[in-house]
Amino acid sequence: MNKHLINEHGEVRELTQADFTDFAPATDILPTEFLNMVKTRGKQKTPTKSLTSIRLDSDVIDYFKQHGKGWQTRLNNALREYIATQPTA
Repeated sequence: MNKHLINEHGEVRELTQADFTDFAPATDILPTEFLNMVKTRGKQKTPTKSLTSIRLDSDVIDYFKQHGKGWQTRLNNALREYIATQPTA
């Protein structure tokens, strides 16, 4: 670690905007072998979901989140079940 990033107590000091400006991109520093290990998810071949933004009451979101991960899937399934009970237009 660079000495100039450590305070008089040997701890990493609070970084300034100048510190961030001085940092080099990770791709310039990390070994190629490491960079090749980092996987990114590519673009979906056939997107099955649409990105949208809606406003929901907090208690509705809290209800689905209280059971942990997958709350958006559970909410999606609840909406599907509701649609299935509705008459077709």
